[in-house]
Order: sequence, then C-alpha cells, then structure tokens
Amino acid sequence: MTVPVPARKPARPFFSSGPCAKPPGWTPAKLSTESLGRSHRAKIGKSRLATCIDLMREVLQLPDTHRIGIVPGSDTGAFEMAMWTMLGQRGVTALAWESFGEGWVTDAVKQLKIDPTVIRADYGQLPDLTQVNWDDDVLFTWNGTTSGVRVPNADWIAADRKGLSFADATSAVFAYDIDWDKIDVATFSWQKVLGGEGGHGVLILGPRAVERLESYTPAWPLPKVFRLVSKGALTEGVFKGETINTPSMLAVEDAIFALEWAKGLGGLKGLQARSDANAAALQQIVAERSWLGNLAENAASRSKTSVCLTVEGADEAMIKAMAGALEQEGAAFDIAGYRDAPPGLRIWCGATVDTADIEALGPWLDWAYANAKQ
Repeated sequence: MTVPVPARKPARPFFSSGPCAKPPGWTPAKLSTESLGRSHRAKIGKSRLATCIDLMREVLQLPDTHRIGIVPGSDTGAFEMAMWTMLGQRGVTALAWESFGEGWVTDAVKQLKIDPTVIRADYGQLPDLTQVNWDDDVLFTWNGTTSGVRVPNADWIAADRKGLSFADATSAVFAYDIDWDKIDVATFSWQKVLGGEGGHGVLILGPRAVERLESYTPAWPLPKVFRLVSKGALTEGVFKGETINTPSMLAVEDAIFALEWAKGLGGLKGLQARSDANAAALQQIVAERSWLGNLAENAASRSKTSVCLTVEGADEAMIKAMAGALEQEGAAFDIAGYRDAPPGLRIWCGATVDTADIEALGPWLDWAYANAKQ
C-alpha cells in the first residue's frame, strides 16, 4: 500500500535524545554575551557560573543540603568523577539495564578493579530492585536513555542505607519528581531536558557524599579534573562557580537561557507538564498503530523523555532506512534507536519539544514505515 507524503511537517523536527532540541524560541542572538571573551576566573565569569548554579537549584527545587558543581566531560565525566573519588570504601552494587549502566559496570571492573555485585535486566526491562543491598554503594541510571526504562520512584532506596546512592539522572532531572533525601550523588548534563550544549556535566552531592569525600582517600591516582578535595576538605569553590578546568562560557550562557525559559513555564512543574504531554501524544500514536510498540512494556517504568519504540519486522537496515528518509524530508532528525539497543526508534519527548510536533510526527512514521517495507 502506498502512503502519501504527509502535508504537514513538524515545525521543529528535532527529536534527538542528546543533544536535544533547543527551547522553543531559542536563537543565538538571545544569549547574553557579556561573559564571552572574559576569564571564567574574572568577576563576571564567576558571577555567571554562580547564577547558573543558583538557577539549577531553584528549578530543580534542590534542598540546601545538596551542593551543585559544574564539571568537565558531560554526564559521563560527572558520573566517573563520582565513581573515582568515592568508590572503594565498601562493597558496590551496579544496576544495568541499558548501555550506560553497563558502562559504569565496565569502569568499576576494568578501571577501578572493583568486583561489584551486578544486577542486570534486558533492554526494555527493569531489574528486581528489591535485590539491592543498601550496605553497598549503589550505581544506577534513573532514566535509561538507550532503553526507555526508568525507575518509577525512589521508594526502593533505603532511608537507613549505609552505602551511597549514585544516580545517573541525565534524562531524568527536570522531568520527574526526585526525592533528594534518597540521593547522595546525582549527575546530569544540560544537553538533555534543558536542550543545552554538550561537554559539561553537573555533579550534585548530598551531605553523606561530602562526608565520604572528606573521610576517604581512594587507593588509585586521581586525574586533576576529578579532584574535589584539598587537604582533607571539600573544595567548596567548585560548588560556587570556581570550576576545576576552563568551562565554555557560551555553553553556560546557553544553559542560563534554558533555565530562565524553564522559570517562565512555572519551573519544574512546567517542564514536567510539557514532557508528560509529549509522552502522552506519542503513546497515542503508538496505540493507533499495530506495527508500533514500546520497548519498555511496563508503563510504570517507561520513560517519558527518551521513548524507545519497537517496529514490527524491523532490522537495523530498515530502521536506518526509515530514519534516513525522515531526515531527508526534514520531518524528523536522529530518531534511530541507540546502536547497542534492539533495532527500533527513539523519540525524545522532553520539555523542549513541542507537543504539536509530536502529533505531526505520526503520519510521517506511517510514510517512512510503508516506504521502508517496500
């Protein structure tokens, strides 16, 4: 059956799961440029970095008990910084149900030479969270970007835990309610829900994580960009805008723009409402098509940001053909599933995407599917 080319395209066909769509109305001309060409150590540089940190705290509704630092290397750099500086004092449990969780397992085993307890699940599934031993430090991804599976809440994290909870929360912050009392370490990057630029990570430390840093010295050497402690005390300047290495002030200004946009929506609840509406619109598209499905079958643990879809009869070549045709038509960019995941589509539904564009995507998926089958 021939499916006609749809009449209406998404106005902003940016559905990549990272870097994600810029906030609606964004243009480079709207970014403040006062800090550009200036030292990040100058008064203006430190002021803008501190502003960015303050805005993140405000929009995330992060309690004063938790510190926020801007660090190098995107979410990966932030999470590895946490692992390298804090692991090794006690046992480690690592949860892995997609590629990034598996990456943390690899780092723990091959780089840090730790022998963690690993609790795995296949793509599309969530491990049995009741198996977690909270005497250990526990590594997990709050929202698995490459599988579309998330933890439903923080109820499974023990309030009386002896170990630390390490949450890779890069596709989760600004999209879900996070119980910060249950989180000792969280990491993310601006390039996900905020639609910011890559290359910078954000490290959030609760009081128990700070205590670990100040009372424990790892057995392995630490690269300079990972060092958060000086003379046995936390380097507090890192959490006030005095970054460990040189940041891109252009990326910082871009993040400030996104955070101010978020405030204009009503902050965290406004961001969550947009993401929820996008995910609901995409699920309506799935429900109307027998050939589309969710990789994450359980709705309670299904991502509302990085939504991973199955396509009936599809292999890697077919997915590549569909994504390529949609990109050529300017109807959808970067929607092929992650390279390590089962063949399928991955559509970002975070707050910077407009619901009308998700709705406009449905007929284009029909068109691409029909053409790829032929």
